[in-house]
Amino acid sequence: MNIKYLTLRLVRHFMPEALARFLLKRRWIIRPGLESSDPAAAVEQYTRGLSAYGKSIQGSRVLVFGYGGRFAVGAELLRRGAAHVVLCDHFVLLDEERNSELLPTYTDYLTLEGGEVKPRAEFITLLHGDIRADAIQKQITQVDYVLSTSVYEHLDDVDGITRALAKLTAPQGAQLHFVDLRDHYFKYPFEMLSFSKTIWKNFLNPTSNLNRFRFHDYKKIFETYFEKADLTVLERLENEFQKTRARIRAEFLSGDEKVDSIALIQVFLEKPK
Repeated sequence: MNIKYLTLRLVRHFMPEALARFLLKRRWIIRPGLESSDPAAAVEQYTRGLSAYGKSIQGSRVLVFGYGGRFAVGAELLRRGAAHVVLCDHFVLLDEERNSELLPTYTDYLTLEGGEVKPRAEFITLLHGDIRADAIQKQITQVDYVLSTSVYEHLDDVDGITRALAKLTAPQGAQLHFVDLRDHYFKYPFEMLSFSKTIWKNFLNPTSNLNRFRFHDYKKIFETYFEKADLTVLERLENEFQKTRARIRAEFLSGDEKVDSIALIQVFLEKPK
């Protein structure tokens, strides 16, 4: 039993959400994802990923799913040719300090109102709330692209949210997601798979939620809602998997260690059903 792992997971599980978000916003202990830490790199990853499938954001409507309260990715997508960007998040947690730093660079897309930086409505729409709710769905028209980075592994209803995002995707539109299958205590990428559902849910799962979905779980759901679901393996951690293999519960094993040791994937979805 890894006492250090259990201790840190217990602390993270019982940490008040307000404190967790406070630490995340200030990047203390809890680190933000790529879209917050390096927005330019996130946009480059999106444009490169779409280009591999002959797609371009030029003149398109783009929805960034789980934007994390910072306008940088949306503004950069616009600068690179997108016509309109929808920044979507379940929570309203605007990073006012870092958004204010964006104003000199993105004055075409952001404005200062009452001392606060706000997006220009003709270019950026903020969509806060549960994407599955009819009231939220009705607030925007269909988009050409849905993009996300390190968001899907935190969803508590992968099926329902995928269905909702498919409805918001235009018939000829596409989605590009980068999904991290690792335990986010990255030193032990597969440790979370050694606990029962009850233990994980009640004592160890962080407030940010790790759904513990594996490659085949995602593949099944994506193929349910899209005619084309292309899942590309970006990284495997075979040595780390072997160290944990004996403790991993049967429900997380496919029998193929090449599949079970997958750590990072790129997901391209096209033609919603």
